[in-house]
Formats: sequence, C-alpha cells, structure tokens
Amino acid sequence: MPKTKEHIAQFLKTLPTSAGVYQYFDKEDVILYVGKAKNLKRRVSSYFHKEHSDYGKTRVLVTKIERIEYIVVDSEVDALLLENNLIKKLQPRYNVMLKDDKTYPWICIKKERFPRVFSIRNLVKDGSEYFGPYSSSRAMKVLLELIKQLYPLRSCSFNLSEENIDKGKFKVCLDYHIKKCLGACEGYQTEEDYDTSISEIRSILKGNTRTIIQPLKEQMQEFAANLEFEKAHEIKEKLDALENYQSKSTVVSPTVHNVDVYTIFSDTDSGYINYFKIINGAIIQSHNLEIKKKLEEEDVDLLTMAIIEIREKFHSTTKEIILNIEIINPWEEVRIHVPQRGDKKALIDLSLRNAHYMRLEKLKKIQIVDPERHSKRILEQVQKDLRLTELPIQIECFDNSNIQGTNPASACVVFKNAKPSKKDYRHFNIKTVEGPDDFASMEEVVYRRYKRLKEENEPFPQLIIIDGGKGQLSSSLKALDKLELRGKIAIVGIAKRLEEIYFPGDSVPLYIDKRSESLKLIQHLRNEAHRFSLAHHRNLRSKSGLHSELDDITGIGPKSKVDLLKKFKSIKRIKEATVTELTELLGMSKAQKLISYFKDGENKD
Repeated sequence: MPKTKEHIAQFLKTLPTSAGVYQYFDKEDVILYVGKAKNLKRRVSSYFHKEHSDYGKTRVLVTKIERIEYIVVDSEVDALLLENNLIKKLQPRYNVMLKDDKTYPWICIKKERFPRVFSIRNLVKDGSEYFGPYSSSRAMKVLLELIKQLYPLRSCSFNLSEENIDKGKFKVCLDYHIKKCLGACEGYQTEEDYDTSISEIRSILKGNTRTIIQPLKEQMQEFAANLEFEKAHEIKEKLDALENYQSKSTVVSPTVHNVDVYTIFSDTDSGYINYFKIINGAIIQSHNLEIKKKLEEEDVDLLTMAIIEIREKFHSTTKEIILNIEIINPWEEVRIHVPQRGDKKALIDLSLRNAHYMRLEKLKKIQIVDPERHSKRILEQVQKDLRLTELPIQIECFDNSNIQGTNPASACVVFKNAKPSKKDYRHFNIKTVEGPDDFASMEEVVYRRYKRLKEENEPFPQLIIIDGGKGQLSSSLKALDKLELRGKIAIVGIAKRLEEIYFPGDSVPLYIDKRSESLKLIQHLRNEAHRFSLAHHRNLRSKSGLHSELDDITGIGPKSKVDLLKKFKSIKRIKEATVTELTELLGMSKAQKLISYFKDGENKD
C-alpha cells in the first residue's frame, strides 16, 4: 500500500464518526468519486489503510485523491438519497452511472374532448395522462392492439368541440365504416359513452383488468336476458380478449397486489438487476438494467441505487417492494422485505432467473463478437477465486488411471487461454511404481513432465491442477520440491466428492460457487484429463489383451500364428491337435517346436 499523503493523513484524523456523504477530488479539483457512509471516519479511512484486490482500480483512485470534502446528514438513509443526487449532478469518473440514453415509450391518453390513445416517447406537460414507460415496445404494442380490439376509438386529430360537431365540420372516415370508430365527429357517439370506454382503458393500463371484467359480465347477461344477443356477443368477445390477456400475464397468484420486485445478480464486472411491476398477480412491466462496477461496489449498494433510479424513471408509487437481498429502506411509507416462501418468493425466483438470462445473453454475445475478451474474463475470475499472482494463461491438469493395478497410466492436458490445446496433451506410462499406488504415480508423472520442460527450456504453466484431494496434491508437491519449482508454479487439487479445491499447506478446502465459470473451467480440465487418461489406459489394456501364448514360442512367426488360429480357432484346440494335423499345416520342424513348448508348460504346472 503506498504511503498516505501527509495532508490526507492529517485530514483523516479530523473526520467525524457521523453518517454522511464524502467526495474525492484530484489535483485539478475535478470530482473523482462520491460515496455514502454510516460512519464517515471509518469508511473514508479504509480507502487509505487497507489493501485493495480489484486489479488496481481502487489503488489508482487513492493515488489521485488530493482533496476530500464531506457532508454530515442525520441518517444513513439521508446519506443514500444525497449520494444518489450528487452522482447524477456531478457524474464522477469512478462512480457507477445508472443513467442511459434510451427513451422508453409511453401510452398517452390525450387531454382533449373524445381523448385519443396512442404511444409516445417524449412526454409533453399538457395535462394528458401517461402510462409507462414500457421497456419493451413489443409489450406496449400488444397492449395497444388489445385496446383497439376492445374499444372503437377515434384516430383522427380533429378538434371535436361541441361547436365544431354542431356545425358539421367533419365527416366520418373509413374507420367508422369498418366499425373501428363510432363517429363522434358527426355526433353519432355521445361524450359520456366515449368516456366510459376511456375509464375502462385507464383501468387496463393500470393493470386492474378484474375491476372491469365483472361489470362487463353483468352487462352481457343483461343483454342476453333482453334477447339482445348481438350486443351480448360483442361483450363476450371483449371478455375473452381481456381474460386471454390476463392469463398470459399471470405469474404466480392473483392475490399479489401492487408490488414492485427487484433482484440483483452480479459477477466481477457488473451487477444485473431485474425489475417487475406486479398488479393482481400479473407482470404489467418488466425492465432489465446492467450496472458496470467501477470499484468495490457491493450488491446492496448497486441494488439500492438501481431502485431509486427505476422508481424515478417509471414513476412508481407502490407501497410494497420485495427483494432478494436486504437493503436500507430510504422511504418511510414503503415496506421493503425479502420473502422466504410462498407466491412472493416464486416472483423473486422468476425475477432472478431473468437477471441470470440477461447476463448469459451478454456473455454469449461477447463470446461470439470478442472471444479473446471472453476467455480473458474467465481467466481473471479464476485468478481472483484461486488468489493467483498472475493470469493463468496456461493451465495443466493431471489424472491417473488403473484398474486393480493393471496397466497404470497418467495423462496431462493443457489449456491455453481457457481452451484445450490438444497438440500439447501428453500420455505417461508409469515406470517406477509397482501396484496401484496413485500417490506415487502422481509424483512420478509430475516430476517427469516438469523435468522435461526444465531441460528443454519450455515455458511453465501458471497453474497446475491435480485431480484428487490432499494426498495427490502432497505427492505432486514432492515432485516440484525435487525440481526446486515449489512456489514458482501455482498448484491446487480438486476432489471429486464435493468439488472442493485444496491448496498446498492448507487443510481447509475452498468451495467455489457451483455456478461460477471458474469452477466450470476447472471441471472441464479435470474431465478432459480423465477422458484422455482413460482412453490411453483402455488402449494399453486392449494391447495386452491381444497378446497370445503363440507370441512366446520361438520359431512360430506371425504367418504360422494366423494359420494355426484360422484352422483351430483357439489355443486349447491347438494343444489338443495331433502331430499329423500340426505337421500338415506347419511342417515337421515347427510342429515339433509347438508340441515341445506346450509339453514343457504342462510339466511346469
């Protein structure tokens, strides 16, 4: 850790222990970073008094800090809100930025007589009602199509004042004739009737489809009772469309009312947030947000900032928020909780799944567009998880194979840039070990592999993986000790039972997240080493199985062997053959050698 500048060290001693917001400035007095703290003295001092492990980003920030300012507030919640406002206003280089350049579409109910309903991207403060924004244009279009299907509204932009209609200034258009409009421009539809439709549309846009379904059912039954079957059928079509729309939107249970759902999933580079707006158990809005990490941001901080941003962007006024992790509640009137079971927990699971899919989609794009960046990101994750001092560009993995001690063999597979380098794979036949001794076999092959690399001045890998637990790892370390390579190459063992990772000299294993790309790469190496070793072992067994007693008889060559097996089919029948039969097939000399060999074998038994 570089030495703290003297004027900064003096300043740290004077910091209060209250909650507040701190700001870092560089030598040009340009804002670098804005942060919040429950305890200003402890939080700010931590930047200068501890090591940072995020590949130098925090260290670089600390070296640039020339001046610190702070603002004391009453609570951590106040600090959170103030931090959010300052980040938006000042946009410091090292802060996460939540703003994006997208303009999302809204559905507008225009403030006018006989209001039009249409989509719009730029809001105009003219008293009109706006619903949204919709992060998916497709979802918004589906909703507009439903509204057009249910309600015949005007699409023209005429000024339908009473005076203009009474003067007969307008004529009905094609929409009237194909029953997409009821002709308000010529007075064929009353304002009261039109406003009833607008009121129902407003309920649909708010997600309250159930509030209009029951009155429509009652109206349909009334028309049917009065034998007005055509009108009853029109309402039935509306009901079918509404119920179909609602069934497609229902996620868990219609008992979940007016709830916002936020979940976060993160990796080393970014946080992935999913947002659902739930009305009557139906998702009426969904939004995904990726936040690129700049320093050491925790999931709690990223999610809190995202909630503040999304609530403002989508004008959410819901009084209940459910999350997958606990955060500080910045709003007194809003209830925030983390459900552990039931319908709300099912919503959290669904939202998290969407956050995961967002990340997977991003990674797939990177893998296609920039495979080198994809590989480097995985290796950086391995470096972080295994606490390596350098990026593991080349990784080698060893595995042993033997069945009851027969034909023992080992294999070494090599991955470069997180991908198999098959031309560098190596097989090893065990030479110095008798019987099924897995530990001694591992020591032999590791020694032979790196002795050869050392002699040939070939580059060593940055990481060695041993398929096995503490025993195999200890044996491999003995080999490295003999070569004076211990400490120069990182080495770990992976045990199959719980996929735990063992480090030299540490009896407590490391358990990597089962979904981690680090573990998946290590498992790929282990499985590939096992496959390669087993294939070689099977090949050795196959060759030994083809060995015949005839191969050991002097004077019986390959052709004679083929002739004998072709005629007699087995060694047993050859032994039982008469002298005459053998002489006819091989000649007197070879027949005598054959008979003599089998006779000697019987005498030995």
